[in-house]
Amino acid sequence: MTEHIAELLMYVAPEPIREANERWLTRMLERLDATRRNAEGLSLMDLWLSPHLLLTQTCGYPLMTALRGRVRVIGRPRYELPDANGGNHCSLLLSRADDPRRSLPAFRDSRGVINGEDSNSGMNLLRHRLAPLHRDGQFFASVGISGSHRESLRGLREGTADLAAIDSVTFAYLARHAEEEVAGLRVIARSAFSPTLPYITAATVTDEQAEALRQVMNTTLQALPEVREILGLQEVLPAGESDYQIVLDYQLEAEALGYGRLR
Repeated sequence: MTEHIAELLMYVAPEPIREANERWLTRMLERLDATRRNAEGLSLMDLWLSPHLLLTQTCGYPLMTALRGRVRVIGRPRYELPDANGGNHCSLLLSRADDPRRSLPAFRDSRGVINGEDSNSGMNLLRHRLAPLHRDGQFFASVGISGSHRESLRGLREGTADLAAIDSVTFAYLARHAEEEVAGLRVIARSAFSPTLPYITAATVTDEQAEALRQVMNTTLQALPEVREILGLQEVLPAGESDYQIVLDYQLEAEALGYGRLR
């Protein structure tokens, strides 16, 4: 029995989501007659680039920057959730509901917060949405880095930030299972759509092996209707790096407008 790394770490909250992903992953490994290698202590980058990687999920922005040509894309999820369907999702630009500002231009010189510089939904899509509105390369008075979407939401709720871009899948999960984390917030705008977070495997895996793995992911998912319901996940669509070129196109569009860095 072969030992592989298999982790689904991009959507780990609330707890019903983490549990559903674990059930799906465990059943997949059983079908593949594979055992799970301990990945504890590995950074995300080390996990993504491990030669023992069988399956994980990454973000479209690092896929096309730090990971390009170094991993193989298996596919992308087709969620059926608010603001996430057909293999695409977007970012919701949120503020507190009691903030008197109602439009994006009104938030100029406010306090922005992002989950990380390498995030597509938290940074890249936000930069793209704000690019037409910047003045002299600046939109916010300050931009904080929270480390995660949930911490960005906390910053909004607690009043340490005014505007954040949150992945629409994350928002839908929290709205269903941890309503208190999005209570008192308002959607100010939506970003452009972007391909959902890709599932990846090691670069040494062949196209045929990756396709076989995608088929196992789908047959396993179809056998777990309760997991499918909790995750709002209908199937894993075929995908490759070329599907994520639009992520870099959004970056180039922002740069062309003079807003290469979110600030």
